[in-house]
Amino acid sequence: MANVQSLDPSASPLDYYGWELRRQREAHGLRQGQLGEIIFCTGSLIGQIETTKKVPTRDFSERLDVALGTDGVFSRLVGLVLRSQLPTWFQPYAEMEARATYISTYQAQLVYGLLQTEEYARALLSVDHPGRMDEFVAARLERQRILHSDHPPALWVVLSEAALLQEVGGREVMRGQLTRLLDCRDEPWVQIQVLPFSTGQHSGMMGSFNLLRFDDDPDLFYVESYDQGHMTANPQVIKERSVGYARLQATALSPEASAELIARVMEERYGCQP
Repeated sequence: MANVQSLDPSASPLDYYGWELRRQREAHGLRQGQLGEIIFCTGSLIGQIETTKKVPTRDFSERLDVALGTDGVFSRLVGLVLRSQLPTWFQPYAEMEARATYISTYQAQLVYGLLQTEEYARALLSVDHPGRMDEFVAARLERQRILHSDHPPALWVVLSEAALLQEVGGREVMRGQLTRLLDCRDEPWVQIQVLPFSTGQHSGMMGSFNLLRFDDDPDLFYVESYDQGHMTANPQVIKERSVGYARLQATALSPEASAELIARVMEERYGCQP
């Protein structure tokens, strides 16, 4: 880990954040503990972020901007920092996802990352990334900000019934996650369809995949394995997967019937009425 003497602001977004935090703090004549008191955290946390031992959160960054009068500098920078915490192989997809105007996804086992609650994401990421769980969770939640931007993408999700039944994090976490899916009924740019087990064989049986559409760029198809992602704009692949996705949409329950199934699973499997 870096210390304040050796920190190179050009090394990474996290290094630049730490360097700029130290520079701004010292310019205001504040010690770490004094700044911590102002923004309601410990001086130790300030020091850890300055030396890249901790990754800042959005809330921390917004409080910094208010305390130091930095006109949103840290609030803007934290987005780059959190994106840089994503696995290297996933970052290109995250960048394209943030630019997409239309996202279509089929999820065979899990809730799509843009719709995961913090507790659900934490339970998932604790399995393979316990040492970096906080950073990865913060990065995943940062991705979700595109759904609440001034120009959110249209998001269409076809979700296998398996994702409703796979208990991630325990019953309480699942109740919260299914509630989040039901809340999407109030979001005009999000549509969720559940593909029930009774469908039998279908065009998504090879696994989860995403299709991204843009205003001025070619469509993209994305699929991932355990530790790598594959993204292509090959027209033939886009055509085949677009047709396959249309079949999934036609086969899945309607958004209204899907919400009814989600509510029924909440009550019968996780003991909660929506």
